[in-house]
Amino acid sequence: MVITSESKAAYGRGYGKTQFRYAMTYVVITSVVLLVLNIYCSIACQNLFFESKKTSMIEKCLLASDEISTLEVLNTSTVSAVIGQIESLKANRLLVTDQTGCTLYDSGPAAVGAYALFPEILAALDGNDVCSWRYRNGTIDSRAAAPIYYFGTIVGCVYITDYDAALGGLIQSLQRTILVITLLLEIVVVIFSIAFSNTFSRRLNRIMASMRVIREGDYSHKVNMGGNDELTILGNEFNDLTERLQTSEQKRSRFVSDASHELKTPLASIKLLTDSILQYDMDLETTREFVSDIGNEAERLNRMTEKLLSLTRAEGMGGEQEMEIIFMAPTVRRVARMLKNNALQAGITFDLQLDNDTSILILEDDLYQIVFNLMENGIKYNHSGGRLTVRLGRDEDNATLEVSDTGMGIPEEAVEHVFERFYRVDKARSRQTGGSGLGLAIVRSIVQRNRGTISLSSTLGKGTTFTVSFPAFDTEVDAE
Repeated sequence: MVITSESKAAYGRGYGKTQFRYAMTYVVITSVVLLVLNIYCSIACQNLFFESKKTSMIEKCLLASDEISTLEVLNTSTVSAVIGQIESLKANRLLVTDQTGCTLYDSGPAAVGAYALFPEILAALDGNDVCSWRYRNGTIDSRAAAPIYYFGTIVGCVYITDYDAALGGLIQSLQRTILVITLLLEIVVVIFSIAFSNTFSRRLNRIMASMRVIREGDYSHKVNMGGNDELTILGNEFNDLTERLQTSEQKRSRFVSDASHELKTPLASIKLLTDSILQYDMDLETTREFVSDIGNEAERLNRMTEKLLSLTRAEGMGGEQEMEIIFMAPTVRRVARMLKNNALQAGITFDLQLDNDTSILILEDDLYQIVFNLMENGIKYNHSGGRLTVRLGRDEDNATLEVSDTGMGIPEEAVEHVFERFYRVDKARSRQTGGSGLGLAIVRSIVQRNRGTISLSSTLGKGTTFTVSFPAFDTEVDAE
């Protein structure tokens, strides 16, 4: 087999595209998954640190609020005195406002007397403990506020801000670590994807290359996939297909060879006879004898051609076909009447045992051809004065047809070949009787098409029995 460079190039392009598609599919899918995980982990870490920071900020606001709520008079001096006594209160900026939002104390730039209307302060003046935060440039900017109660009445609020670079740096370091791990995982995934796609493509390449070998006609080629996955199953199915193709090709070649050989014999005889007539000066009687021989050879050629066509039709008919419910005995009797003269000339006696008849589902023409071929063979290959017995019977759910002769029998080594095309046990006798070696092949094909079976038993020198079995079709039972 020759694979051209164009075929290799075409396959290489297809191979590359397939490999690239598989690799990119895995890379894209894993990239999306890892990106989502990266974002989720970053957000989860930030939220975890924020919850910790929120608790600390709210606690500071409540501590200051509880101390300030003990004051009977809220002004800058009293609030400053209380704040100065709280040692644990540390913040970048601390504001205390009255119930209107006017600043009473500010630890940062002096804003006493100004209104501080931050969102957190407004929420605290409504009676809520609030905390907000922002993370940027490695720093956490946190803001918290809590209301100041005096006998159940809101008289002001405490507002704290805090810039935590240490915690922000920790978050930034953690995010950087997650990003590095993500990139490393993505690199591993890319390498794995390329390796996997290469392995998959190489195994697929074996099947594609094998298909090209089979296309060139080498049906003996097998593909070895290895492994235990779907591609292995595909490889096994491919090998089964090539075996069937090889068997079919062998049968076709043998059929063509045998048919050519069988058709060549009568044609050669006709040519020889015609050349003799043309080359030699014969009297009228001899010429008539030669012409008669030509006619016999032409008739034999015609019979052989008809049987080849019958075999082709029998094997080519597939699917559903119209059938009829018939008993076998009438068809057997009709065939016996047709072959009566042949039997008389050969000195063969018929013994028809047809009482135990059973209906079957089959085309009458098919049954006729089966019975005709079997009985005709029983006459051709029988001894003068012999007997041909046709018996109908019933074997459980099957109707049986037995055709027995008292002829020459079939050697044991030839039994398994008698249903093959053009096979003849005694070629010399077949030539004399006009046998083509196709009759039994036709019978087996028709029997199998009608869901039946055919077998034979033979004793050399004593005779042969063919047994055909069909599913019985009992009309009353089937109707129920």
